[in-house]
Amino acid sequence: MSEKSINSADLSWEQAENYPDGTMCKILRKDSSGNPLTMLLKLPSGFSMDEHSHIVAEHHYLLEGEYEVKGKVYRAGHYHLITEHTDHGPFWSATGAVLLVIWEL
Repeated sequence: MSEKSINSADLSWEQAENYPDGTMCKILRKDSSGNPLTMLLKLPSGFSMDEHSHIVAEHHYLLEGEYEVKGKVYRAGHYHLITEHTDHGPFWSATGAVLLVIWEL
């Protein structure tokens, strides 16, 4: 892979696919099929998402706000690693949040 540099301020927030209405994203990197690998995800106030799993590891780094998973609250500055094939969620955010999400290939 070649070097890539993006200023996220130059990207517009778009409705995030496969997320509840009002969840916005800025996609920073995609795989060869066009699926997001790295993105900024903006959760609206009242965000809720059911438990699910992925076939790859998923990394979350909270930039703003907070969300809760199974009674544990993650706030700005927290890093959360979810290993592959691990059920995670449900997710809830009363106030909203902005996080960096990275999926491993």
